Amino acid sequence: MRAAAATVAAGGLLAASGPTASAGERRRGTTTFVVVTGASGTPGGIDALSLRGHRTVGVNLPGHGGTDAQFAHDYQCPQDPASLATRPSPMAGVGLDAYEAAAVDVVRTVAEYGPVILYGGSMGGATLNRVGNAVPHLIDRIVYDTAFCCVDLASPEDYFATPEGSTTLAGNLVGLVVADPAVIGAVRANYRSADRPSLDALREALMAGASDAEFYGMLAHLQPDESLTVGRENSRVNKSTWGRIPRTYIRHTADRMIPIALQDRMIAEADRLTPRNRFDVHTVDVPHAATSAQFGQIVDILDRLPECRRR
Repeated sequence: MRAAAATVAAGGLLAASGPTASAGERRRGTTTFVVVTGASGTPGGIDALSLRGHRTVGVNLPGHGGTDAQFAHDYQCPQDPASLATRPSPMAGVGLDAYEAAAVDVVRTVAEYGPVILYGGSMGGATLNRVGNAVPHLIDRIVYDTAFCCVDLASPEDYFATPEGSTTLAGNLVGLVVADPAVIGAVRANYRSADRPSLDALREALMAGASDAEFYGMLAHLQPDESLTVGRENSRVNKSTWGRIPRTYIRHTADRMIPIALQDRMIAEADRLTPRNRFDVHTVDVPHAATSAQFGQIVDILDRLPECRRR
């Protein structure tokens, strides 16, 4: 069950051969942020960046869209616990290859119109790693917002098992898991539960200090089912492909899901891998999931990235 909780908390195309031109030589125009959601997230862009003149587009990861049958009648109120525990998930069999393909498709499309910044948080880092390996020539910058950057180890699950990951509160999700993953083919969490202790435990892990309105508003946007395998599949970055993309890491010092020590370990590993292309590191004192007010700090960082000033 711990592995299932960590998975929620947290193959590939060939890269183009030959030298990579500088970002300025490749594309000019309005920057597009391609946004990859973390576990159970809903696809979408970042409105606050759009208001500052940037294009943003969310990657519709397989199984995460509104037409993918995640929100069934048994998830409404009053809920049907027996059905929730046994109904096969639309996420069954969906893994990192499918996530990568979906994100690469969006990157290929938007790269025709200007610079591309690939942005993701949490478990979305596994997809960022794969896409950076696959199409580095189409990405002007890759941004990890307290996300998994797998360098020395292969997967997010491997990093949770390290000393730096040992203090994670990913296991706090267990109280909301309502089905045996082996039965439905996915991890299913009941984010509409009325069980206050389980919800408070999840708030401590994801959004400590948030008000009921902020926390429950965030939960309302989460998908109940998540892939059973994405968190344990190989998403290790490649030095020769991913390693040549300019990169930024946004550290969350109050993160209880991906502890700050684990974030710093991944940053250090990446910098050792490519010492001439190190992370541009920024720090915000916020939990894993930022409140609306806190997210403004992250938007300020994104708005100041070099690619955002290129026209």
